[in-house]
Amino acid sequence: MPRYATIDVGTNSVLLLVADRLPDGRFQAVQERAEITRLGRGVDKSRRLSPEGMEATLQVLSDFASEARRLGAEAIAVSATSAARDAENGAEFLAGARERAGVTVDIISGELEAQLSFTSAHADFGRESSAPLVVIDIGGGSTEFIYGDAQGRMAFRHSFDVGSVRMTERYVQSDPMSAADRARVESHLRETFSKLPPCPKDAVLVGIAGTVTTLFTVRHAIDPYDAARVQGGTLTLAELEALADQMCRLPLAERQKLPGLQPKRADVIPAGALILLESLRALGLERCRVSDRGLRWGLLAYRFGASPS
Repeated sequence: MPRYATIDVGTNSVLLLVADRLPDGRFQAVQERAEITRLGRGVDKSRRLSPEGMEATLQVLSDFASEARRLGAEAIAVSATSAARDAENGAEFLAGARERAGVTVDIISGELEAQLSFTSAHADFGRESSAPLVVIDIGGGSTEFIYGDAQGRMAFRHSFDVGSVRMTERYVQSDPMSAADRARVESHLRETFSKLPPCPKDAVLVGIAGTVTTLFTVRHAIDPYDAARVQGGTLTLAELEALADQMCRLPLAERQKLPGLQPKRADVIPAGALILLESLRALGLERCRVSDRGLRWGLLAYRFGASPS
């Protein structure tokens, strides 16, 4: 079976997927890995990738590309999203990726990012019912919303410049988050999400990426991480309200000790929780399904998918 790899370079983390393409056209994971490197640290203010963020990300990118080749991947697709889009020195990062990892990084648009996330979510959740599907992908620098139907047809997609890292750097000045800091984050999110079109009636919401999976693992104290327990889970609005309150109330040192929360994600998870909570409120929905997959799976189908023979 042909074997391929995708690497998703985000604002906060880098994710690897190595998968076999089965005879029926589906993909089966061989290896999945994730590392938090914070490529986008400071980008919202400086508009530049920091030397520290680039070095950490290039090291992980090189390691992941080498691992994919060792596992027999015949091709590797690498995408970069919000931080690389926004940075004035993004070309420096692309050159470093070619030199050190031997890969070409495609800086994808927010619209394509949304499309790939929807493709991934639809493959897992779109066939469960005939209800419309709404997908939210919360990243470090941006959040994508996509509306579509059970047949996989998209009706709306948009990328907003709000993410867990961006909101933290822009508005959070205290530890734990003060009431004033929280109010500033919530006000910005409500204003931003007010631009969303009405949510389709009876829609199923699917949340993608590390903020959503982390909130689920904290809620259920899943430690170490277990993808099989996370994929397909549900977070209710009431649970998210309690989680957001908890994340905002606890100081960083205590958040870092929570079962199910990666210590490197602990500084930005309060803002991430508020993004997901305000998303549900803006959409008027009471629950969110949890996807352990995401853009890297959509990129796999986009670049290497084939119809069953």
